[in-house]
Amino acid sequence: MSMKEVSEAIKAEKAVFGIKQAIKHKKDLSSVFICKDTRDSTVDKLEESGIEFVVLKTKKEMAKELNLDFLSEVFSVRK
Repeated sequence: MSMKEVSEAIKAEKAVFGIKQAIKHKKDLSSVFICKDTRDSTVDKLEESGIEFVVLKTKKEMAKELNLDFLSEVFSVRK
């Protein structure tokens, strides 16, 4: 379900990528997903900001499955 949710958000242009954007838009987010190989400092920043998240696949697997030409540790879905 999670990968599908991110994929649909990208198509609907409601996806936000990266830690800075997740924190900036945290009031407008319905879901936040991080990769298995996300840096500890990124996880700490999300937790300090009070953002709950779900862990998905590795960065490379996420980029491949979502057909992205970049890597991201944090994928957020806006309401």
